[in-house]
Amino acid sequence: MPIWTLHGDGKNIRPGEVVAPGERLSWGRTIGLGSQHVVSMFGATFVFPIIMGLNPQLAVMMSGFCTLFFLLVVKGRIPSYLGTSAAFVGGIAAIRAQGGTSAEVTGAILVSGLVLAAIGIAIHFLGGRVVFKVLPPVVTGAVVMLIGFNLAPVVAGLYWPQDQWVALIVMVALIVMSIALRGFMARIAIFLALIFGYVLSWISTGSRARSPRTTQAPVRSPSTSASTGIRCSRRRGSACPRSRTRPTESSASTLRRSA
Repeated sequence: MPIWTLHGDGKNIRPGEVVAPGERLSWGRTIGLGSQHVVSMFGATFVFPIIMGLNPQLAVMMSGFCTLFFLLVVKGRIPSYLGTSAAFVGGIAAIRAQGGTSAEVTGAILVSGLVLAAIGIAIHFLGGRVVFKVLPPVVTGAVVMLIGFNLAPVVAGLYWPQDQWVALIVMVALIVMSIALRGFMARIAIFLALIFGYVLSWISTGSRARSPRTTQAPVRSPSTSASTGIRCSRRRGSACPRSRTRPTESSASTLRRSA
């Protein structure tokens, strides 16, 4: 494995330059970018299989296997991680809507993987310029936007009902950080928004736990308690609570007639 060398001064990257696989930035920037990458990896590899109704443990295992295989193929020259793609969520949601089973979903993913492998072989021989001709930035940007739209109902139905205000504040904070921050801090805006969301959720949860809870005993009328006791004795076989109120004159006369 190549030894990492410091890229420039380790802090600034000039326009048009890239950090090569054998290079690194300063350790603070490397740890920050690596932490953000771990967050993105977990969201893609663990959460998406749950959304698609698959086993997340199996997805993590196959992700690690494919990553090791990829590193062996490229001989360690391209440090990359292969995780679950969000592009499958929309197609699998359509399969599930038609009553598809997990076996059919897995088969569809397998066929997609074979198609991607064939495309990779074609690009290897034809060159990377074919990708830019067939898929220009306008097309790839629209595809990424459609992937986000496919995930919007998942967020609205699964995560949004848990705590709407925390989710809304974190989303606004992420947008503001991406626009207002400059340099390296803007590159790790997702990681900073995650830390901000955890702190905000911890504060809101603690304030709810410290708030006193007052409960008021329900006021029941004699007729309500009596009817409740009848339902209890008929359905559960328990004794009904006796009413402390005296029977009225009409009820007493009714009892004499029945006797």
